[in-house]
Amino acid sequence: MPIRVIQWATGTVGGAALRALITRPEFELVGVYVHAPDKVGRDAGELAGLGDVGVRATGDIDEVLAMEADCVAHMPLPSAYFSEDSDLDARTICALLGSGKNVVTTTGFTYPRAQGPAMVARLEAACAEGGVSLHGTGVNPGFMSEVLPLTVTGLGMRIDHIFLRECSDLAGNPSRDVVVGLMGLSRSPEDYERAIRPFRAFHEQIYTESIHLVAEGLGLELDDVEARDEVATAPAAFETAAGTLGAGTVAASRWNYLATIGGRPIIDVECVYKSDAAHVRPWGDPGVVLRVEGLPDYVLRIEDFSPGLIGAAAYAVNAIPAVCAAAPGIRTCLDLPLITGRGTVRLA
Repeated sequence: MPIRVIQWATGTVGGAALRALITRPEFELVGVYVHAPDKVGRDAGELAGLGDVGVRATGDIDEVLAMEADCVAHMPLPSAYFSEDSDLDARTICALLGSGKNVVTTTGFTYPRAQGPAMVARLEAACAEGGVSLHGTGVNPGFMSEVLPLTVTGLGMRIDHIFLRECSDLAGNPSRDVVVGLMGLSRSPEDYERAIRPFRAFHEQIYTESIHLVAEGLGLELDDVEARDEVATAPAAFETAAGTLGAGTVAASRWNYLATIGGRPIIDVECVYKSDAAHVRPWGDPGVVLRVEGLPDYVLRIEDFSPGLIGAAAYAVNAIPAVCAAAPGIRTCLDLPLITGRGTVRLA
């Protein structure tokens, strides 16, 4: 029987997931939750750019909680940044879990233990109440910063240091909510510094979770994770899908996270966001570089991953069968048979 899934939110990532849930035979779309009033009541197929499928979108949370479903694909813009109520995602996820639905979310929660025992206790209690599981994939972090390094480190006899660099080209991303609102690109440096404070806290939270997850997978206990960030400005004005960037405005940002044990660097993550890589030259080309130092040394490069948000949606959707089959509780990529992080990745 197909897995009955509710799609929560239909933005760039949620919309891509919605199309997959409609078109892939292993899933049955049974509900859609939307935030925008003009989407309420519309057919899910219409929202996905497909023909009608007979499932109407709702903006009523209680209606979603009452639905019979195996899983919710929870993909809103993260409340930790986009809402004055930063706890909204956690409360929503707990309500969904408590109603007896597994949850796969892209809003974080890749390693809730990094948020402290109180958060873990809340989520585990909700999982126990509903007899279901929670898996956080994250839009980013996610596969590239967690599953990929954990998988390829299986090639090493000894691991001394891991360096991961992700560079995203946002030239084709039309979402001003993400490019300007979330990442602060196209703002003046002064406005950026004021506006980016909530994003900085959110970014540090999700990357700290990701790094601690990798450390657990390698059997390491970290002493510290140091964070820093910087920006590059546009030398001249240019156009992107999200709008115009003026000369002197923030055109790219670079975020670095360094995890240490006994003062020694162990895991080093660099994340670069470029408004348009053709116009912003600092900090290298788009793609992913994973360098592992030890015995042996090796480097893995992914030169193109576009559009990356489609991959984020695919990773979450592909995790649904494993999450639904898992024992109740918080499930990281270390726990799931299809996303083990230790050997073979077999995403359907």
